[in-house]
Amino acid sequence: MSDYRVGIWMYQNGGGDVIEKKIVNKLKERGIEAITDLNLRYATAEEGHIMCNGVAMEELDLFFSYNAGGQTQYQVYLYEALDQYIPIINNFKAFSITEDKFKTIHLLKRNGIPTTEYFLCHRDDTKHLRSIFKKWNSKMIYKPVDGWGGIGLALIENESSLDMLLPFLNQMDLRCFYVEKFVNYDKSDYRVDIVDGEFIACYGRKAPENDWKTNITSGGKVILREPNDEIVELAKKAAKITGLEIAGVDIIYDLDKERYIVLEVNGIPAFATPEQEKMGLNFNDKKIDAIVNLIEKKIKGKK
Repeated sequence: MSDYRVGIWMYQNGGGDVIEKKIVNKLKERGIEAITDLNLRYATAEEGHIMCNGVAMEELDLFFSYNAGGQTQYQVYLYEALDQYIPIINNFKAFSITEDKFKTIHLLKRNGIPTTEYFLCHRDDTKHLRSIFKKWNSKMIYKPVDGWGGIGLALIENESSLDMLLPFLNQMDLRCFYVEKFVNYDKSDYRVDIVDGEFIACYGRKAPENDWKTNITSGGKVILREPNDEIVELAKKAAKITGLEIAGVDIIYDLDKERYIVLEVNGIPAFATPEQEKMGLNFNDKKIDAIVNLIEKKIKGKK
């Protein structure tokens, strides 16, 4: 009988099912039982327990949640509640910060990490939004603070395009307007994977022709890319500041300021898909080992 029990909820597409099996097997080798398919979407709570698929979640030694595309408000709500009783990877505080683009960039900026210039205002405060456009004298990007995969981004190139965008945004139930100054870059980025403070891998993404978004879901493509020491150290610092145990840090090179800047920090960076492995991205096994080490470290530290 295993001394420890770990719950797992992991994405299954793009080779995620194979990754999950490898994690489960490696945990088993260390005397750690893994219970999979613990999707909090179907969990209920009563009498002091959050129950999911017949498992009392608070009685687990750790919960590993790794599914970027499936998070609902209900799941996040239970995620936060569960975080009070057992270790969760990633921890809820770091997860909640990095789910919000403004909170992430603001935290990084206050800790000396170079980022793009940004501006946040109340949804009714269009006067200040217009003033920042004039101050920057540059294109800017509207971003939903809680979006992912490039969904909802809009390039504002002039005041006319701002005038066209605002009525559309005002029809939506938004808390705020968040914009970033457009950075002059080569339309490619660095995605740097960090696990428990250690560098795992780096690859790049390149925007399609006549576009500026590198996100794969927006048409960008993965490219092989080697980081330099400056990029790796910048990614490690960003991950540490946000508190993420597992992080994917997106970095670009600002051609005007001639420096690397952090655009985003992601709490659920994907493993390489089978197709990407064929093109040379071979970091999956290294990342799996690092995650298994992290899980073992956290559950034994708990005891």
